[in-house]
Amino acid sequence: MAKILLIEDSPTDRAVFSQWLEKAGHQVVATDNAEEGLTLAKGQLPDLVLMDVVLPGMSGFQATRAMSRDEATKHIPVLIVSTKGMETDKAWGLRQGAADYIVKPPREEDLIARIAELVG
Repeated sequence: MAKILLIEDSPTDRAVFSQWLEKAGHQVVATDNAEEGLTLAKGQLPDLVLMDVVLPGMSGFQATRAMSRDEATKHIPVLIVSTKGMETDKAWGLRQGAADYIVKPPREEDLIARIAELVG
């Protein structure tokens, strides 16, 4: 189906999300930090990026903004999946260029459905 770049610093969340995505037929490339995620996004050109917000170093908001402003990656939809669940967080994530925002912990069906909508 789709190649998905997962940028998530929690080993547990990375493992669970990867398992869900692979079970749904997606190919997963994963990293635990935004800087490497940006490099992978440019090199691999995934169909979608699943982005955490609270990351070591550069935040997911900063990485989303960088991707949305880069000619090489601005076409790639970013789905933020974060524990930051305030409406202001969601609004800020969308202003940075995210296509959608889900609060952790997502239900497996909801996450897979949202990804299907975004990658068509």
